[in-house]
Order: sequence, then structure tokens, then C-alpha cells
Amino acid sequence: MATSSRSVLAPPAPPTQRRPYTSSVTPSRSYFNTSIGTKVLIGATGLLLLAYLILHLLGNLLVFLGPETFNGYSHLLISNPLIIPVEIGLGAIFFLHIYKTVTNYIANWRARPVKYHKTAWTGRPSRKSMASSTMIFSGLTVLAFVLIHLFQFKYGPGYLVEQGQPEAGVRDLYRLEVEVFGNILNVVFYVFCMVVIGSHLWHGIASAFDSLGADHPRLTPLLLRGGKVLATVIAVGFMVIPVWVFFIARSGAIG
Repeated sequence: MATSSRSVLAPPAPPTQRRPYTSSVTPSRSYFNTSIGTKVLIGATGLLLLAYLILHLLGNLLVFLGPETFNGYSHLLISNPLIIPVEIGLGAIFFLHIYKTVTNYIANWRARPVKYHKTAWTGRPSRKSMASSTMIFSGLTVLAFVLIHLFQFKYGPGYLVEQGQPEAGVRDLYRLEVEVFGNILNVVFYVFCMVVIGSHLWHGIASAFDSLGADHPRLTPLLLRGGKVLATVIAVGFMVIPVWVFFIARSGAIG
């Protein structure tokens, strides 16, 4: 007796449902948590701090014009009602720059579990240099310097200009500066920190513009050269002040 076998067909699979496309950067706020957004923030805050450094240097150079001019300038800043919100904003920019730089450094370090066996300078046209390789360390040195600098000057002794003199009754920052830089250890420390700041700016200025998209075959070489020149001018400009105070202004104040 023959039997016929009947094949049983499997039921058709249900149609697959496509998941709606979602961007990897959904809220606008999360853009600044991406690697690109982080670099943009680091570059933007870095340029804002650069602008402050230039203005701060120009103001400090007024010390060469004598105590009356320098104390008058400092009093103009201190008595300005906008000084507190400006300082708060500047502090926020400064610490945001540090936070984003450190977190970006840690993220890059974790993304490379196997370290390079050997590193070597690649030379031109590479931008790799001692300054670029030590940015995180020079930045942390700058942070330590800023805290010490604030402790010495902003929160230092509140000397007042004596009565009978021009600008009497205002804070005598000229005297404080002569007192601080009358110590050779403070001068050496300050000059060393200015070298570190110059190194940080040597790479940081052009890198900040690059992070903001200013990358062009004609523009980039100008930014690289201009950044190095500006870094040198800023570092040397700040260095000259404590050296001049120690060797020249201090002797005049003592005499």
C-alpha cells in the first residue's frame, strides 16, 4: 500500500519593521559631548582666554609708567561694577576649558589601550612638537600658576596709597608687585611659568583656530607662524615685568 508524503510549508515570516532613523547626536546639547563638539569648545574657550591674556598684558605693562598710572588703572578695574560678573564669566570659561581638555585627553587615552612602543618626531610638515605633546601638562601647570597668582595679588595684602599722594586711598598694587617680585624665588617661578604658558600658546593658538574650522592651505601656515609669534610676545612681555621690578623698580622703591 503506497503512502504519499505531503510537505508542510512553514508559515511566512512576518515582515520586518524598520526602526526609525535616529541621529547619533539627538539633542543639541549633546553635540558638545562629541569629540568634534569638545574640540570646538576647547578652541573657542582657548581663544577667549587668549584675548584676556592680551588685555591683561597690556594693563600690566602700565607698571613701567610708575605707581600713579598703574594704581589708577588697577583702581579703575576694581571699582568697575561689571568686574564681578566679568570675573565669574572668565572663571567659568577657564574651568570649562580645563574640564573639556582633561576629559578629551582621558577619552583619547582610553581609546588606545595599547600604548605606542616608540614615539619619534616626524618633522615637517607634521605639527607634532614638544609643545603639542605636553599640552595637558603645561595646561595643568598654568592652572597651578593661576591659583598662586590670585593668592599673591588679588587676595594679597591690601596696601593703600598713603594720604597726600596722587590716588590716595586706593589699593597700592604697585607696592604689592614690588614686594612680591623683590623675592628672587618669585621671579624665577614667574619666569618659568611664563615659559610654560608660551609653550602652551605655541601650539594652542593655531590648534584653536583649526578646531573651529580655520584650516586652509593658505591660511594655516599664517596661523601657525602668527601663533608662534604671538605666543613669544605674550610670554616675553610677562617675563620682562618681574625681571624689571627686581633689578630696577625695587631699587628705586628701596631708595
